[in-house]
Amino acid sequence: MSNMIRTTLLMGGLTVLLVFVGGAIGGQTGALTAFIIAAGMNFVAYFFSDRMVLARYRAKEAGPDSEPRLYGIVEKLAKKADLPMPKVYVIPDRAPNAFATGRSPRHAAVAATRGILETLNDDELEGVMAHELAHVKHRDILSGTIAATLAGAVALVSRSAMYSGQSGQSNSNALGAMLAVIVAPLIAMILRMSVSRTREYAADDGGAEISGKPLGLASALEKISATARRRPLANLNSAHAHMFIVSPLSGGGLAGLMASHPPMEERVARLRAMAAGA
Repeated sequence: MSNMIRTTLLMGGLTVLLVFVGGAIGGQTGALTAFIIAAGMNFVAYFFSDRMVLARYRAKEAGPDSEPRLYGIVEKLAKKADLPMPKVYVIPDRAPNAFATGRSPRHAAVAATRGILETLNDDELEGVMAHELAHVKHRDILSGTIAATLAGAVALVSRSAMYSGQSGQSNSNALGAMLAVIVAPLIAMILRMSVSRTREYAADDGGAEISGKPLGLASALEKISATARRRPLANLNSAHAHMFIVSPLSGGGLAGLMASHPPMEERVARLRAMAAGA
């Protein structure tokens, strides 16, 4: 199944789920209200999410003079991937990590933390930046942002049921509202995370192809993962965890089942198998 079809199905499923939740809570009026909330949140996400997330992590734009190593690597890889040159940012955080943002390849940005620049060698950094450019090429950024927004809207509308009076409802309506409050947010999260994991595998494959250095990316993932446990990312919003190349959240227990990223061991094993096959 192509990335575009999978993303379209995800968006459709989340939208239907959101309208169902609104209808279970407030009938036709609730369904319409939920849809309007989703449309408004998606409008904001489409045009402003990149600026909002970069501001959240105090990212500073970098150029060939201020960050020649990082800028030069991104410039070289963008040409190899036949992509417009994205804006390049550095986040003043010692935790090693990176992400891409922007609504399209022509409005894209890649960001790397100060920690990742200090931790990785050139081959590893090329692998990471190529992974982020693969997200740009696959248009994962916008779909991931909208999926997160819709899942958040489902949770928001579900939560509102707790504060709306249910005493006048029939037993069937009350049961529907209860399912909307408890089950719908969980379904939305599972849908979102399942597609997010698939996109990470595809970006690993694409990044290895763009850079030509699957072992460099594999080594980078291991280093980032090992350091992330000891040095958490400052100012982290958990809703942004899916954006980073390695999840900055702990992955144990139930959190591991709901993780936005595939298991690190599997990602590294796939990249090493790719290198061996090449």
